[in-house]
Amino acid sequence: MFFEDLSPYAHRDEGDEFSDLTDGMRFVGFQPACTRLNIGWPAAGHRWTSGPASGGFTDRLLAVLDAQQVNAVPGLHECDLCPTPLPDSSPWYAPRPGHLRASAGTGEIRVPGAPGTVFAAPHLIGHYVADHGHLPPRPFVDAVLAFDPYGPWTARFPGIRFPWLPDDAVLRHVDEEGPLFR
Repeated sequence: MFFEDLSPYAHRDEGDEFSDLTDGMRFVGFQPACTRLNIGWPAAGHRWTSGPASGGFTDRLLAVLDAQQVNAVPGLHECDLCPTPLPDSSPWYAPRPGHLRASAGTGEIRVPGAPGTVFAAPHLIGHYVADHGHLPPRPFVDAVLAFDPYGPWTARFPGIRFPWLPDDAVLRHVDEEGPLFR
């Protein structure tokens, strides 16, 4: 799936659902009040910017990917920039030989930008940057460098790694007996 960098996000209209990857048990859903912009959705057959990214950017981007997941889905999206599909014997979450990140993903991330703007990227952006040399636009690079995914969070949603949660956000906790709504 291809979306031009900095184009308006239109992949999903239902709102965003954030997951806490540190324990996998908390989900916060809400309709964003900010403008979401696409970043890092390259695809074969489309032009996209490539070039070296600073080590600091790549490291911080990978930290965001390790801390946050948004709109996780049960199916997988495989990288179509890789020359061959993953073999059935390979686990989807393991990097291909010679790669740093897995070439299949199940969700997205959000990175806060300028006030009122959020960048929406697929979880595969780490693979695209680290393994294919995708170079996102400067506003996204600056936003990633400024965002601390492990920073202090509000007491209301302490495990959700995103600073701009609206007052009407709903926490859903899943335990052994099923979803509980608060």
